[in-house]
Amino acid sequence: MWTSAASGMGLGLGLIVAIGAQNAFVLRQGLRREHVFAVAAFCALADALLIALGLAGLSGPIAAVPALGPGLRWAGAAFLAGYGALALRRALSGAEALDPGQAPRQSLRAVIATLAAITFLNPHVWLDTVVLLGSVGASHAPHQLAFGLGAATGSVLFFFGLAYGARLLAPLFARPGAWRVLDGLIAAVMWVLALGLALGG
Repeated sequence: MWTSAASGMGLGLGLIVAIGAQNAFVLRQGLRREHVFAVAAFCALADALLIALGLAGLSGPIAAVPALGPGLRWAGAAFLAGYGALALRRALSGAEALDPGQAPRQSLRAVIATLAAITFLNPHVWLDTVVLLGSVGASHAPHQLAFGLGAATGSVLFFFGLAYGARLLAPLFARPGAWRVLDGLIAAVMWVLALGLALGG
């Protein structure tokens, strides 16, 4: 059982690190110190839900519907490209305040709506978390629950660590131009991911 839990945590953490769009958003919110707990909790709960769906057997139907993949791919590519354009506009205009405490705050509803789109419109989230984790979890029978709990625990540790650990970078982001660099990097990450999705990556 403990081996299954450790395997689930290791695989879950490995897959989370690869989902760049979601991580970039969490990092930015952590730096802004804006709705940090809600953002981390949403990501962890979303992962737990997707892991549960995969372990409950949803991975089979998702993999068996050929039209679902392209639909998710193009929706995700369009959203990521648009979000990347907004990040580039911030980078070029320098609109982001250097002091996170002085930056205009977004409503919790707007932040969660954006995060939900980044999370659920990314087909890699579905393929990695539901299909892959679900398939691997099934191989750990009769300890699928331990595997799923391990993967979900990894999500909690990662997202809360990233969101609250971001403030350690606050001195760096007190320097002129640091926010422009961050938003420029976020724009690049979003566009690379969008291009990869559009090309069927």
